Amino acid sequence: MLIFLNGFPGTGKLTIGQALVDQIGGRLIDVHTQMNLAFALTEFKSPAFYDTVRAVWKIADERIAELPADVPLIMTDALREGSDWSAETWERIERLAETRGPLYVVHVHCDPDENARRIGSAGRDAMRKSRKRALALQYHEEGRILIGGNANNVLELDTTALTAAECAEAVADWIATR
Repeated sequence: MLIFLNGFPGTGKLTIGQALVDQIGGRLIDVHTQMNLAFALTEFKSPAFYDTVRAVWKIADERIAELPADVPLIMTDALREGSDWSAETWERIERLAETRGPLYVVHVHCDPDENARRIGSAGRDAMRKSRKRALALQYHEEGRILIGGNANNVLELDTTALTAAECAEAVADWIATR
């Protein structure tokens, strides 16, 4: 199976993904793992940045294809409608799901104030994650819509009052009922 945790920065995708691996096993490929090389070596959003990410995807997808079919793959990202990059990334997720499926999409959300608190936490710096609170609030105010809502299996998960372990348990329970 392919579990795709999609949510805006600071909603808990990576932490939930790590807890989900603890619960069901599998491999976790978070958005930062895939983009950090590009962040380190190129200017953000430059043509070289996108080319570098695509090159990392190519390598990752070759290794993903080698994983046993019974190994769950958990991926994270922040893909939204109206973005060409998000659309390209979503096409990749759909291609991976063709061989790793079924695809389970989890839209991860939290309260705007909690989101701003989380995104401002100092631990995000070490992982090259954005700490711009205004960005989190902007996504809420603009009502940006996450990609993947039309997939066959979609869970809307509000993480505001849940621990990562509780979120992972909710995802695992939901998948078990599919």
